[in-house]
Amino acid sequence: MLNFGKPSGGWRETFFIVIFEADTKAGKYFDFLLIGAIVLSVFVVMLDSIPSIHREYGEILYVLEWFFTILFSLEYVARLACVNHPTRYARSFFGVIDLLSVIPTYAALFIPGVHALIDLRLLRLLRIFRLLKLTAYVDEYSQLARAVVASRRKIFIFLSVVAILVILNGTLLYVIEGGEGTAFSSIPTSVYWAITTVSTVGFGDISPQTDLGRAIASVTMLIGWGVLAVPTGIVTSEMTVQKFGRRSVTTRTCRECLTTGHDMDAKYCKHCGEEFTFSSASEN
Repeated sequence: MLNFGKPSGGWRETFFIVIFEADTKAGKYFDFLLIGAIVLSVFVVMLDSIPSIHREYGEILYVLEWFFTILFSLEYVARLACVNHPTRYARSFFGVIDLLSVIPTYAALFIPGVHALIDLRLLRLLRIFRLLKLTAYVDEYSQLARAVVASRRKIFIFLSVVAILVILNGTLLYVIEGGEGTAFSSIPTSVYWAITTVSTVGFGDISPQTDLGRAIASVTMLIGWGVLAVPTGIVTSEMTVQKFGRRSVTTRTCRECLTTGHDMDAKYCKHCGEEFTFSSASEN
């Protein structure tokens, strides 16, 4: 494990290393505690959506929700306080997610009237965005995201081929099975059937009745088995390249541009050239 040494920039430097650097011991503890808080807070929201539990334990869940809201609010303020460009972080993806995770509870205080209960329900659903905060604290999430981004062209080509396949398949079933009063009443409906069949889900609300239609459906389902394996192979191969074909990197974050994933021995940010003010050393 890496230790970035004693901070040289006062409390802001200390906060930055604890909050943003997961390779330090304090950073790991902070991330583990935050992950636990995120999971528990989402669990509280889910429990509160069950009417019987809400009636019996609503007050306790309300207190817990405010506890997590205040906790995440303090974390958000701490992040803004320790970076060089607070507005840049606030506009970033994770900055927006951090804000969305606390806004619903505060916003609920300013929506008066019983008629706003539906709006309150929607605001409560926004708290599930806290799950997206997990991606900032688990390196495997970042690896998967980088692999998907690196494979985007292959995935796009794959999805375009699937789109052509289901449109042709749906149109063919419409020609064979379609007609007024039938399940395949239009080409969009037939394409919907093709999508559910290729994905091997099949809701059962639409099914071919003729022998030829069933034969085509059987071929479509067999094709679906192979179709599902393609994107898995694409992303997996890219993850293998990232794991074995590239230099080992850390969660070191640049205070200037907030980019992460720098090399272990890096002295400057590879994106903006900012000099790192703390050194890396191995820790037993």
